[in-house]
Amino acid sequence: MSEGFGEPEKHGRPVVQALAAVALLAVVVGALWAQKQFVHEKDTSGEPATCTTSHDRLPARYVSGARLCALLNRPDLPALLGTPHERIETAGGNGDWITLSGGTKIPSPDATVTLKTYSVKLSAAYDDLRVGETGDLLAGTRRTKVLGHPAVVYSSPTFSIGFDLAGGKATSGPGGTARCVLVSQHAEDDGKGAFEVALWRQDDVLPDDTALLRVAERVLRTAPGWDEG
Repeated sequence: MSEGFGEPEKHGRPVVQALAAVALLAVVVGALWAQKQFVHEKDTSGEPATCTTSHDRLPARYVSGARLCALLNRPDLPALLGTPHERIETAGGNGDWITLSGGTKIPSPDATVTLKTYSVKLSAAYDDLRVGETGDLLAGTRRTKVLGHPAVVYSSPTFSIGFDLAGGKATSGPGGTARCVLVSQHAEDDGKGAFEVALWRQDDVLPDDTALLRVAERVLRTAPGWDEG
C-alpha cells in the first residue's frame, strides 16, 4: 500500500536561488518526515484532523508552526477552497531554523493541511526582503493586494512524495504546479515580515487563484503580528 502527497519544491521561494540569502519555505527532509507522520496519524473517523507539530522550537518572537497550523486547520477551509463536501484529512506544523551557506540562521515556520483535492501551505518569512523586491526577481508574477497589503502571486513547481507503508520506503519526483501568494505582514512593504500561502492540487491541475486569495484573506486577518493598517 502506498500513499502520496505533493509539496512545493525546495525552491518554493525562488528568490533563494536568485540571492542565496533567503530561508527556504519548504525543507525537503522536514517535509518527508512530517508527511510520514501524518500518514500514520491520519484521522479516519470522519472528524477534522488534529494538528501535529515537529521541531517547533523557535523563540516566542516568531510565529510557531503550531500557530500556523491552527490558522489553516479551520472548519470553513473546504468551503473557501470550493470543495465544501471535503474535510481536512491531515494537518501539521513545523518551526525550525534554516542555515544558509554563510552560517546565517533564518527562522522558517510553516504548516500544511491536506484535503482530497487540495493541499494548502502557510509560511512566515523573516528574510528582510520587501514583497516588491521578491516580485522583481520572479518571472510571471502578478502584483495585487490582500487586505490592503502589498502582495505578489506566482507559480512554483512541486515535487510529489509517495510512501510505501508496508515497506517503509519513500519516493519522490516532479509534481504539478502550486499557486502562491506572498503578502507583506504590514500595510507598508517594509520588509519586516511576510506570510505566504501556497495552494496545489493532488491531481496536478493548476489551482484557482480566486480560491488562493480567498483563503489568504480569511486566514491572514487573524495571523500573529498582522497589521490591520
